[in-house]
This record gives sequence, C-alpha cells and structure tokens, in this order.
Amino acid sequence: MSLRIDIFVTGPLAVSTYLLRSDDDCCAVDPGGPGPHTLEQVLVDKKIELRQIWLTHGHGDHIAGVGPLKERFPSARLCCPAADAAMLTDAERNLSRLYEFSVACPAPDELIRPGDALTIGQTQWLALDTSGHTPGGMSYYCRDEGVVLTGDALFSGGIGRTDLPAADSQQLLENIRRQLLSLPDDTKILPGHGPTSTIQGERRFNPFLQFAPQRLSPDS
Repeated sequence: MSLRIDIFVTGPLAVSTYLLRSDDDCCAVDPGGPGPHTLEQVLVDKKIELRQIWLTHGHGDHIAGVGPLKERFPSARLCCPAADAAMLTDAERNLSRLYEFSVACPAPDELIRPGDALTIGQTQWLALDTSGHTPGGMSYYCRDEGVVLTGDALFSGGIGRTDLPAADSQQLLENIRRQLLSLPDDTKILPGHGPTSTIQGERRFNPFLQFAPQRLSPDS
C-alpha cells in the first residue's frame, strides 16, 4: 500500500492533524483535540488500528487529542521531540492554560532527536531540527514521497510565532533556511495550520524568507 494522507482540522485553534497510513501501519501527527469529525471516531468507524502518534512540538493545541487517542489505542507509540517532552504534562509550559483550555497528556514513549529515522509501513522519515517556535520543534521529511510535515515552523506565507515563551526567532529562521529550504523545490509542505504549499513556493513568495538565497545546501 502506498502512503495515504488524510487531513483533519482539529481542536479550538484549528490544528491540521494528519493521519498517515502505509501497509498496516497508521500514524496520527499532532492530534489537536475535538473537531467536527473527530479523528478518534473515524478510526473506530473504519476499524483502523492506530499504531503511532508523532508530535512536531509540545504546544497544547497540537497535543490536546493525545489523551483520548492513547485511551482508545493504548499501544500506540507516542513520539515527541526530546526538548519539548516536559511540555506534554504541564499546561503552563505547553501554553494551553494561557488560552484557557488547560491540556496535559501522557508522557512520551519515545523521544525524537534531529537526525532520527522513523518509519510508517515501508516509508522512511527523517527528523529535522526546526526548533525556534519551541525549544524542540521538529519537522518530518519523507524523501520518497516528497512531503515534509512542518508543524508550526513553516506555513504557507508564514512562519511560527516567536513572541511566545521559550521561542527564538533567529533560531527558527536559521533552521528553516538550513533544514527546509534545502529540500527539493517540489517537496510538499504539510503545515500545522492552514493550506499546504511547496518549498519552491515558500522560498519565492514567503515574505518572512526573502532574506534567503534562492538555493541553499544543508551545510551552507
């Protein structure tokens, strides 16, 4: 089975949650909590067994659905960027208390670090350091499928907020430059909010990235 990607808009801050399926493996990325059609209910109705949950970062809007999914699918492996792990169980650190929907979820089963390799079925994914929006923010890139999950690092026409606690604008921009703009032009961007895009489109038109040369290598 080739990779199938379904998108759900979830939670009070309209997170783009991705359901990735390949062979008999199924992974939810950034489950953001209740929405018009809850991810949990779709999985139950279609008799799909959730095996993994990946988080791009630890903000409350991106982890609000983890608890219910882990209750329904306790064997699903929760993977979180190592530097954001403490945010999962602390509503102050994950900023959900700031937005008045306090969230805490189980501690991660696996800590992800830059350069780690993950798999969904036969597809291989590389963890890229796109920290700056949060201390451990991560993107997940699948070269064979030509897609990258960017969380709140890079959006269509925008980048992640850096006016929040523990954020760093220079760090975020440098990581976008090195880790994301170095990917092939036609790589599809699947962001944490809003419409999809491509690396070429963001390099050319994203107003936050116009400082960058047209083509960069990861070591530049």
